Amino acid sequence: MDTTPCPQTLMEAIRYFSDPDACLNFLIPLRWRDGIACPRCESKEYSFLSTRRLWKCKGCKKQFSIKVGTIMEDSPIGLDKWLAAIWLIANAKNGVSSWEVHRSLGITQKSAWFLLHRIRLAMQTGTFRKLSGEVEVDEAFIGGKARNMHKAKREKAIKGRGAVGKSIVIGVLERDGEIRTKVIPDTKKQTVQAEVRENVEPGSMVNTDALPSYEGLAPDYLHEAVDHAVEFVRGNVHTNGLENYWSLLKRCIRGTYVSVEPFHLFRYLDEENFRYCPSFALLPRPSFCALTTGVP
Repeated sequence: MDTTPCPQTLMEAIRYFSDPDACLNFLIPLRWRDGIACPRCESKEYSFLSTRRLWKCKGCKKQFSIKVGTIMEDSPIGLDKWLAAIWLIANAKNGVSSWEVHRSLGITQKSAWFLLHRIRLAMQTGTFRKLSGEVEVDEAFIGGKARNMHKAKREKAIKGRGAVGKSIVIGVLERDGEIRTKVIPDTKKQTVQAEVRENVEPGSMVNTDALPSYEGLAPDYLHEAVDHAVEFVRGNVHTNGLENYWSLLKRCIRGTYVSVEPFHLFRYLDEENFRYCPSFALLPRPSFCALTTGVP
């Protein structure tokens, strides 16, 4: 059983990780569960350079640190800052902004932004298997508030319909299982159905709203649609799981990050997917430990 200590509060995290040796001792059993090994040649023969907190492999003669092969690799930011930031994002229900990390840890906002995006790399939870059983599919429009736009763009957005000035995200949720999200260019039939076929096992029950783009899934899937203009639930047919996810995602973006560039939106989707995953369920210890050993 893993008995690696896990700080329960931010003050405990900052205090505990202020000691470089404590950081090292915390990470070693998480990074190398079967004993320290060279990340290049996997040799377990090494010497420890205590003054530099590095190991020298006796096989390939190369030096390596605890950061090699993780999201912290090649970063000049100390382990104390990294681990405190990971603790923050793993325990923040609505995320944490780079400005908050900048103020809390005493690093520049630019460094905090870089650090948080590295952590989001470790938050990627996707697997290669297709989702199956009861699956929900839905789409959402993110960003592009008219009041935040230049006057010329605002007039176009107000007169336009649908996704004018917004990013379109499709979500595929296996009930009581994994969620996958992706930024897509449009909600056309070929675009939407391609995502369903790529992510969902044929023969699965697919629940959607009444968007016409989903029509035609029936030969390969058990497709049921609910028309939100009439009802939101019909027996076990609904997309409430994804509606809940969209609510959490939008609250996170509006309340914490204020605005997100479309180019970086997929990173914030990874973060919210990580939080929404039932295997983590906002439990500080497993989510924190998973991120400290994350490898991009």
